[in-house]
Amino acid sequence: MKRFALHILAAALLFGAILPWAPHQRLTAAGEEQAILQSDHEFVRAVTKDDKTTLAKLLDEDFTWTNAAGKTITRAQVLSSVPTSPMGDESAAKIEHRDYGQVVAILSAREKIHVLRVWVKRGANWRLLVYHEVSQADTAQSQSGTSVKDCENPCKSVPFQPKNESEQAVIAAWQALETGVTNHDASAWSPHVDESFVTVSSSSDHPVFKADRIATLNLQKQTGYPSAPAPLVSAQMFDFGNTIVMTCLHQPYHGKPVHVTRVWLKRNGQWVMTISYQTTIQGEPAK
Repeated sequence: MKRFALHILAAALLFGAILPWAPHQRLTAAGEEQAILQSDHEFVRAVTKDDKTTLAKLLDEDFTWTNAAGKTITRAQVLSSVPTSPMGDESAAKIEHRDYGQVVAILSAREKIHVLRVWVKRGANWRLLVYHEVSQADTAQSQSGTSVKDCENPCKSVPFQPKNESEQAVIAAWQALETGVTNHDASAWSPHVDESFVTVSSSSDHPVFKADRIATLNLQKQTGYPSAPAPLVSAQMFDFGNTIVMTCLHQPYHGKPVHVTRVWLKRNGQWVMTISYQTTIQGEPAK
């Protein structure tokens, strides 16, 4: 335990303020957590220094960067012209490290700016798969609903073909979850969401945790106003055993499309969502 505590302290010195994770979440091999944190530190430094050589070593072949305006670019585009991160060197950021075994999520935040970085293990190496920015609103947008009662997509069908049983199970869990949202049924929604669940959206003014979402669903049930979730346009899944990373494009019934990154975990044989980062794509027309 003393050695583990020293790793936490070392990470805090590297990144500034850090939000500790529960000991049971530490699933990577002994000693690897510090190597992952060091790689993340190197990524942040490489972005601030425009160091393309280091970035080339750290970015996964499927890497994508989504900025606060919702624009998503590829690894090749990043290495051609390194974007500027709104977090800078992250010396003033609060950072949480979530360890899921072959996937490690870094949640970085400063005031209204949030960044999700998803590291994945490819063979013996750790690579950055997802960088996702969210700039939260100064005030929350109206939660009056969408006026749409029936949820065909994604509740009953989605424009995505699962490649294996795990992906199929994630889709089934997600459809059950979104059916619960449509019906304002917290008891139907809750089993498909991990206790550590957090959603960070550019349409909200603060991160939303599981208890917050349950309270909102219960309130919506009282008002009864229709609020079917945004239909799925496209999706990709990256399967890492007990963890699946899901990147999606949604088109709400009203407004601009939204880019979403979700992380799913297999807990006690069931797939549950633990992270959802959602950024409105400002450069696209509103529906």
